[in-house]
Amino acid sequence: MCRERAPMRGKALWMYKRKDMKILITGASGFIGSFLVEEGLARQMQVWAGMRRTSSRKYLKDSRIRFVELDFGNPDALRAQLERCKREFGGWDYIVHAAGATKCRRPEDFFRTNTQGTVNFVEALRALDMVPRRFVFVSSLSVYGAVREQPVRRPDASSPWVYAPIREDDRPQPNTAYGQSKLRAEHYLQQLPAGFPYVILRPTGVYGPREKDYFLMAKSIRQHVDFLAGYRPQEITFIYVKDLVQAVFRALEADVVGRAFFLSDGGVYGSIRFSELIRQELGRPWVLRIKAPLWFLRAVCRVSGTVNGWLGRTSTLNTDKYHILSQRNWQCDIEPARCELGYVPEYSLERGVRETVAWYCKEGWL
Repeated sequence: MCRERAPMRGKALWMYKRKDMKILITGASGFIGSFLVEEGLARQMQVWAGMRRTSSRKYLKDSRIRFVELDFGNPDALRAQLERCKREFGGWDYIVHAAGATKCRRPEDFFRTNTQGTVNFVEALRALDMVPRRFVFVSSLSVYGAVREQPVRRPDASSPWVYAPIREDDRPQPNTAYGQSKLRAEHYLQQLPAGFPYVILRPTGVYGPREKDYFLMAKSIRQHVDFLAGYRPQEITFIYVKDLVQAVFRALEADVVGRAFFLSDGGVYGSIRFSELIRQELGRPWVLRIKAPLWFLRAVCRVSGTVNGWLGRTSTLNTDKYHILSQRNWQCDIEPARCELGYVPEYSLERGVRETVAWYCKEGWL
C-alpha cells in the first residue's frame, strides 16, 4: 500500500491551470471524448477537438471549442493538417488520444484505426517537432484478455473461491481484435525512444450519459427482459465516465511518464448488480431474467457478426462481443493509479447508475 498522491500545489499547479495551456483531444465527438472536452474547458484551457469532418458535434456546442480535422488513416494528409496547426498556433501542450474504433465490420479495421492510426499520428508529431509535454493514450483493460479465469481460495474462507485481479505484470493475452489492436498501439508507444512523454490508461467498462452499449441493457430492462451470459460466477468492474476523465487529467499533471495504469471505480460486482441498479432507478419494473449458455451466445454472436458483415454493417453481437461476455473475471489492480497519479474514484456504482439513468430519461432515450 502507498499513500495517495496529493494534488499539485504552488507554481506547478498555477502553470498547469494557465489559460494559455493548449490541449488536443482526439475522438472528441465520441462518448468519452466529449466529456474530456468539457473538463478541459472547465479548467480554462484552450481546447481543440480533433475529429473527422463528418463526425457529429451534438455534444460540442460550446463556442470556445476549436475544431481540427485529423485524418489518422492518411499519413500525408495528417502531416499536412498538423503542419497547418503548427504554423497557426505552434501545436499543443497536451494531447489526449481518445480516438479509436470499438466496433468494426472486419478485424483488420481495428488494426487500421487503433494501431496504425496511432502510429501515423505519433510519427507525424515527432517528425514535425510537435511532441507535447504529455501524451495520454486511452487504451482498455481488454488488452489483457482472460488471463485470470481460475478462482483462488480466499484466506478467510468467508467466500471460499474468488478471482484474483489482473495486474500489470501479467502477460497480456487479448482475445478480441479490439484488444489486440490496442495492445499493438501500446507496444508501439513503449518502444519509442526515451523522451516521448506518454502515459497509457486502461479503463474497464466505461458507462455514463451518452453511452450507447450499456443503454441497450437499460432499454431491455425497461422492456422487462434481462440477459445473463453463462452459468459460472462472473465478477465485473466498471468506471463512470467522469472518473475516467479525472484520471486523464491526473495523468496530464502528474510527474509520471512511460507508465500504464488500470482504471476502475475500485469495486467488484456480481453479474446482476449493474442491471439491478438500473431496474431500481427505473422504478423496479418486473423482469424476466434469461440466463443463456455460452455455447448459445457464441452461435448467436457468430451468426449476427457474419450476417451484418455481409450487409456491410457493424454489429453489437459479434465474435469480439462473445469473448467479452464469456470472460468471467474483469477485476484489475488500480493501486498503481492511486499511488502514482493520485487517482481517487469519486463515483460509486450506485451514484453513477443513478446519474446515467436520469440522463437517459431526461433526454428521452428511455
